[in-house]
Amino acid sequence: MNMKAIIKDALILFAITLIAGLALGFVHKITEAPIAKVQEQAKQDAYRNVFEGADEFKALESVPADNYASVLAAAGIEKDEISDVVAAMKGGSYQGLVVTVIANDGYGGDIKFSVGIQKDGTVNGISILSISETAGLGMKAKEEKFQSNFKNKKASQFVVTKSGAAKDGDVDAISGATITSKAVTKGVNSALAVFENLTKEGIKLTGGVSVE
Repeated sequence: MNMKAIIKDALILFAITLIAGLALGFVHKITEAPIAKVQEQAKQDAYRNVFEGADEFKALESVPADNYASVLAAAGIEKDEISDVVAAMKGGSYQGLVVTVIANDGYGGDIKFSVGIQKDGTVNGISILSISETAGLGMKAKEEKFQSNFKNKKASQFVVTKSGAAKDGDVDAISGATITSKAVTKGVNSALAVFENLTKEGIKLTGGVSVE
């Protein structure tokens, strides 16, 4: 093959690569906004699921991720991440917090869910945003039977038990899915730790507006 043919082939390959790259970028651009809209709607739905009485959810004053990590570490909690925290409002009055947690130690990977906590510390419930546990086992974390362990319960800490939930704070483990049960339960405890810390420090909405 002579030099002219080599250059021609190289230019053709470059053109194909360039066109493919531009096409991929274009597809990403036109799908970016719809995907973001769907994700935001899913978050809002989760907020309402765990705080049905709220008519608005307001962002808090920016808190560095490291601050939340320090709060969890102080509570003896590892691996969990805090994705988002918003204040649940009704008629302009503060009702509590919705804390979105990413539990990193699920059996099938990360479990992302929102936890609604009233201002007196009572957990309204949880709403799962994403989960990839085993069908028929860990996926039962999405079912009412398991989630009722947290619904309208007040406890300083939730603990998984295999002998049935005898009191608030006991979490009846999903049969055959103890790892999933523990991951979600630890995530709820993470949300409570953040709630307690923010309540103690004083909750402020974006703009520095304090709530009581």
